Amino acid sequence: MVVSLFMGWRHVCFANWPIDPGLVEPHLPERLTLDTYDGQAWLSVVPFTNVDVRPRVFPFGTGVALPELNLRTYVTYDGKPGVYFFSLDADGIVGVVGARLFHHLPYYYAAIDLTKENGRIRFTSRRRHPGARPVVFDATYEPTSGRISAKSGTLAHFLTERYRYYTEAPDGSIRYANIQHEPWPLYDATVEIEENTLFEANGFTTPESDPVHLYSPGVKTIASKNKRKPAPFDE
Repeated sequence: MVVSLFMGWRHVCFANWPIDPGLVEPHLPERLTLDTYDGQAWLSVVPFTNVDVRPRVFPFGTGVALPELNLRTYVTYDGKPGVYFFSLDADGIVGVVGARLFHHLPYYYAAIDLTKENGRIRFTSRRRHPGARPVVFDATYEPTSGRISAKSGTLAHFLTERYRYYTEAPDGSIRYANIQHEPWPLYDATVEIEENTLFEANGFTTPESDPVHLYSPGVKTIASKNKRKPAPFDE
C-alpha cells in the first residue's frame, strides 16, 4: 500500500530558462497542457537534497537522505497547475526503485555530492543508472539578497508555488500527487554551472536565453499517495 510521504527539501536551487513553447509541447503527454508565463514556456533545473524521507506514519528522524536533481516544466490538467518532470536523478537505489514502481516517476540512480561552505553550495551529480543516457551536472550556488516576495502573478510564484506533480504511466493514464508545504522562502541567487548535460539527455538543445535563478533554504513537505486519472480509453 502506497502512503503519503514526509520530506524535508533543503538547499534548493531553481535555475530557470525561458523557451519557445513549441519546443516543449512535443515532449509532453497529450493530455497535459503546457503552462506559460508572458507567452514563454520554462525549463527548470532543480538541484537540492531531501532529508528524512519517510512514510508520514513513521516517526521524525527515521527517514533517509536523498540528494536529487531534476529537469521540469510547468503544466495544467483540467485547469489545475502543476509540475511535469522530464527526469529526476537521485542518490539512493531504494528511493529510485520505489519512485519508479509506486509513483511512475522517471527517476534515475546517480552519484551525487552536496557540500556547503560559507553559505555557498557545491552540487555535483553523475548518473549511474544502467542503460540510461549519461547526465553530468556540476554547479555552485548561493543566495545573494534579502528574502524576495513571490506574490501571485509574479514569475517567482509561477515557478515555485506548485502543489501538484503529473506524470504518465505506461498504461497511458495520468498519475499525480498533491504536495503540501508552507510558501517557499525565496532569495535571488548567484549560480555558476560548470557542466550540465540534462537538456541534451532529455532531447532538448541547451537554451540560449538568460536564466532566472532563485534559491531557497527549504521547506518541510508532505506528498500524497500517487493517484490515477484514467487513460482516454478507460473513461
